[in-house]
Amino acid sequence: MESLGLPSLNLLRASHSTSHLWKTPKLLASNVHISQHLAFAPPLSPTSAANRSRNPAVVDVRAANEDIELKQMRDMAAAKKRWDAMLREGKVKILTPREAGYAIQLSNKTLLDVRPSVEHEKAWVKGSSWIPIFEVDSELDIGAVSRNITNFVMGGWWSGMPTLSYNNQFLTRVEEKFPKDTDIIVACQKGLRSLAACELLLKAGYSNIFWVQGGLEAAEEEDLVREGPQPFKFAGIGGISEFVGWTDQQRAAAAKEGWGYRLLFSARLVGLVIAADALFIGVQQVGHYIQEMQTH
Repeated sequence: MESLGLPSLNLLRASHSTSHLWKTPKLLASNVHISQHLAFAPPLSPTSAANRSRNPAVVDVRAANEDIELKQMRDMAAAKKRWDAMLREGKVKILTPREAGYAIQLSNKTLLDVRPSVEHEKAWVKGSSWIPIFEVDSELDIGAVSRNITNFVMGGWWSGMPTLSYNNQFLTRVEEKFPKDTDIIVACQKGLRSLAACELLLKAGYSNIFWVQGGLEAAEEEDLVREGPQPFKFAGIGGISEFVGWTDQQRAAAAKEGWGYRLLFSARLVGLVIAADALFIGVQQVGHYIQEMQTH
């Protein structure tokens, strides 16, 4: 990743429409998962803080984590400047999802979908080419398992976003499929990972590159010819948040669909609470039973 000039994948995973995010300095603080460890860490009591201050190993680990986070912020800021310049200088042209739909239908341009499989399999543009720039990390080595556990604990259980890794075959596969003078429309789910793909394609010698602003999530159903089981707007959600309907996309849909839609997810939430409560009581009962067995 770093050798390619791309920012950390942790930053790209929280992709949002850059045209919206870059208007505010909150990009790095609120919309990008840089400070996950700090955001989920409970406040230290004076006693525990004192204990940690006397433990050099803990201090070293926390200092190392802060250094990594600062480096990620610097990398993302540098990438933002490059991408801003790339768009401002016209090296990559900007299209709205509707304009992209017109270009595909009327000008026979190619749409390159760079999303990971977990998003692509839910919804895709008819006739598009799918070559992910990041893909689900399916390795079984200790490092991959550790990353998967960390991702799950730090919010993957809620968002449903798996651990992703850079696809080393991305450029190779693009070059095998498209000549350098091809008009390529690049899209991801929310518009950030596709900018990283545009930068790589530009460096590889492609000159007719178009970026879908806001990604496929910004598309209305009439903008693009969709295939797949779900709307484009729902392709990037998952986990518990999707199950109980607590995502921005589902709330927007609920406002249009009415009470029937809301009742469905309210029932799911109640069912989830009941199941969690039953599991807790069951664990308690098993604990009591084991204690009684040991006393006898």
